[in-house]
Amino acid sequence: MNSNIIRQDTTSISKIDYHRKNQHFSGVVWLTGLSGSGKSTIAHLINQKLYKQGVQTYVLDEDDIRQGLNNDLGYGERDRQENIRRVGEAAKLLVDSGTIVIAALTSPFRSDRNQVRHKFEEDEFLEVFVSCPIEDCEKRDPKGLYKKVRKGGIPSFTGFDSPYEPPLTGELVVHTDQESEEMSVERIIRLLQEKHWI
Repeated sequence: MNSNIIRQDTTSISKIDYHRKNQHFSGVVWLTGLSGSGKSTIAHLINQKLYKQGVQTYVLDEDDIRQGLNNDLGYGERDRQENIRRVGEAAKLLVDSGTIVIAALTSPFRSDRNQVRHKFEEDEFLEVFVSCPIEDCEKRDPKGLYKKVRKGGIPSFTGFDSPYEPPLTGELVVHTDQESEEMSVERIIRLLQEKHWI
C-alpha cells in the first residue's frame, strides 16, 4: 500500500448504524461454481426475493464486472486472482454500507476465495458452492462458452485445462443438477435467516 495514502476512519455513520436503519445485517453470499452451474440465475433470484422483503442488496456478477471494473483483465492466473481481489474489495465497501452482497463468480481457486473471506469479519462471509457436473453445465451452455472451448477458442477454461477447486469448508452446497433453482434459492435464504442476517 502507498505510504502516502491515509485511511479515513472518522466516518460519522458506522456499519452498525446502517444495520439499525436497514433492520438487517450485511455480508457477502459468495456463489462459486463452474460456468453454467446456475450461479447468476440464483444470484438474481435471491436479489429479487430479498428486494421484495425490503432488504438492501446488490449483485456482483462476474460477466458485469468483466465488462466494467475489470475489463482490463484477461484470464491468465494472475489476472484471475486480481479479478477476485477487486470484487472482494468492492464487496467489502458495499457490506460496510449495510448491503447484503450476492457475488456470483466462478472463482475456481480456494486460496483466492479464502483471501476474500479474510477481508471480512467472521460472520460476514457465506461461501455457497453451486455444484453441478461439468457434463450438465456443458449441456446447458447458456453463453455458448463450452462450444467455443471445444473448438479451441478459449484457452485455460475452468473445468477443462484449468482446475476448479470446490470449497472444503463452505457454509452451503446447492446441487443444481438435482434441485430446481427456486429450491436452491430457498435454501440460501433459509441460511440467511438461520445466520440472523434477515
